[in-house]
Amino acid sequence: MNNYGVEMIAVSSSNVGSVGYDENLQILYIRFLNGSLYIYKGVPAGEFQGLLNAASVGSYLHRNIKNIYPYERLE
Repeated sequence: MNNYGVEMIAVSSSNVGSVGYDENLQILYIRFLNGSLYIYKGVPAGEFQGLLNAASVGSYLHRNIKNIYPYERLE
């Protein structure tokens, strides 16, 4: 769990440490290896599953989520 009540799942990535998803609010949580935590808003559950199953989490994040969904840095 992060401080926002969302379970975080560790991923294997050179840039991303863990990811989490709030299905009710459609918020994707990304904890980067540098410690920063970002949320991406309005992300469909299918995109979260795609991110979890991607061969490269960082590439998927860059291609399918960054610059598409509004985001905010929380930490």
